Amino acid sequence: MRPSHATSALIGLLLLAGCGSTGPGETSAGVSPGTQAPTSQDPASQEPTGQTPTAAPTSASPAPTITNTKPVQVDRDGEPAIVTGVRHAAHPGFDRIVIDFKGEVPGYAVEWQDELTEDGSGEKIDVQGVYLHVRLTPANAHDDDGKPTWKGGPIYQADLGNVRNVVRTGDFEAHAGVGIVLDRTAPFQVKAYDDPARLVIDIAS
Repeated sequence: MRPSHATSALIGLLLLAGCGSTGPGETSAGVSPGTQAPTSQDPASQEPTGQTPTAAPTSASPAPTITNTKPVQVDRDGEPAIVTGVRHAAHPGFDRIVIDFKGEVPGYAVEWQDELTEDGSGEKIDVQGVYLHVRLTPANAHDDDGKPTWKGGPIYQADLGNVRNVVRTGDFEAHAGVGIVLDRTAPFQVKAYDDPARLVIDIAS
């Protein structure tokens, strides 16, 4: 029996509807479920100094208002923190140094110095510039077996807006030192953060 016109029209509509369906594992835009758009890189998530060069900063980081040039000191007790690395990045109007720790942020003293010297030996570190020194107490830059946890160095090239180098100045008797070598004296600010533990030094460029 020949199908009626109404039946033929219904079959045609069903075939057209089938051609518009999406295949398995796709959305209507042709993207597999779970795929996400790329996000901008966190300026404070660069690899530690001495391992991978720091990437360019993102425009999402507003320049802080930095006016302090005086020494900063915060005293803390407890088990020594472990310095796991130091990161650096240039941002519009300032350079950022981030010291990463295993454990809690230790006490710290940040001040200008006429020269950088090695803890313990007292020998002068031959690097030219203006020196901002960070002394961390109690803190180590090695593990229980004596192996360095902040590798490379002791002088790490930075070449930021104002910061030339980062220097490991010492790891001696629960004192760790970080020297920041700059082109010129400039205002700075220091902030400590937890989870993950880190000390952030922003220096006007």
